[in-house]
Amino acid sequence: MKTKIMAVLAAVMASFGWHALAQTYDTNNEVVQTFAGSGFAGYVDGVGQLTMFNNPNVIVADSHSNLFVWDSGNSRIRKITPDGTVSTFAGGGSYAQGTGTNVSFPNTITGLTIDRNDTIWVSGYGGYFNTVSLWTITSGAVVTMTNFNNLSDSGTIGVCADSIGNIYFSNGNGNQIYRYATNGTLSVFAGSGNSGNADGNGIFTSFNSPKPLAADSANNIYIWDSGNYLIRRIDQSQNVTTIAGHYGSPYANADGVGTNACFLGTGISGMCADNFGNIYLACGSSIRKMDVTTNIVTMAGSFTQSGYTNGAGNLARFNGGAGNSDGVCISGGTIFVADSGNQRIRQISFNPQPQVVTGANLGIGTFAGVTITGTVGRTYQVQSSPDLNAWTTRATILLNASPYLWIDQNPIAGNKFYRAVLLP
Repeated sequence: MKTKIMAVLAAVMASFGWHALAQTYDTNNEVVQTFAGSGFAGYVDGVGQLTMFNNPNVIVADSHSNLFVWDSGNSRIRKITPDGTVSTFAGGGSYAQGTGTNVSFPNTITGLTIDRNDTIWVSGYGGYFNTVSLWTITSGAVVTMTNFNNLSDSGTIGVCADSIGNIYFSNGNGNQIYRYATNGTLSVFAGSGNSGNADGNGIFTSFNSPKPLAADSANNIYIWDSGNYLIRRIDQSQNVTTIAGHYGSPYANADGVGTNACFLGTGISGMCADNFGNIYLACGSSIRKMDVTTNIVTMAGSFTQSGYTNGAGNLARFNGGAGNSDGVCISGGTIFVADSGNQRIRQISFNPQPQVVTGANLGIGTFAGVTITGTVGRTYQVQSSPDLNAWTTRATILLNASPYLWIDQNPIAGNKFYRAVLLP
């Protein structure tokens, strides 16, 4: 009888097009750690986890591995150096244009990208002129604003840059993708302006509320077509192709290849590309990856559970979804996530290995203990050994100062050697 009921239920699910939550985890041993942010909402510059953000939801990286975060609740762009030092780069002032903290950004900033010259491009709408606007910010924090007066305030706008220096942005309610060329000309790159999901070429295509964008190393442009729950791709000949996603059952998510995958339950709030053609996707409380074959897997997080947990990808938890919009970027082979609901910047490492701290970064004195010169806000493990072969963990510490003096409170007779290990 039970078998018969299950068979009937399966038939009903199939007839209505329902799909179970199919989550497939990547096999590259991803591990999630916290890079910056204390978890408390606020505005505090500093180092690592001794800082505060207020709903950070967009993140990009420059060629020097600096991160730039749109800290939406503070209306500022925060900069994070590779050692975890957080500072305010721009915003918090009173002027539409200017330098650094003299500039004021509207609350309707929706995207960041960085071009080949390390110029930051900021997309947004509303604010001063109720039009679509782009801000450029040089490495010296000089801010210039361009208003597109023919494009009215139009909802969420995604932005990306190709390898040549052209800027692309989505006009959410206008259902079009624009290209702002290096010579300063603006043109429609794809989309007729009609709502729909028609593939084709250039303006003879349709989108339904396109949002985040990403550009790969071949200058293909990827779009999260949010109203259709599809990932679309535009090549440089302006050919639009649907490559992933489908309209599934209510609240469904599924990993899989191409149009077998589904994003209906969470959508996509951020996208970025690496140099190998992989596209990384911030999807609610999970981070997913699409490879060049359009196979989509989960790197970290869960479709159904949100929260705050570091560790292996399948055990890690993010606080996306439920009104929280997360961003994602890649720098130096590490994925960084603006985990807005947790007020933190998280990092995802591939096959992380413990790094033994040696040389000038590890000093051993005559006392029973060690002095660690390391990265404030990161976690270290102190180990001891009687013979430099077998090591025993003595303490796990979050470095809140550097140098940091750790003293062994339980000395024993005989030889004892110490080392510190930076945890991934």
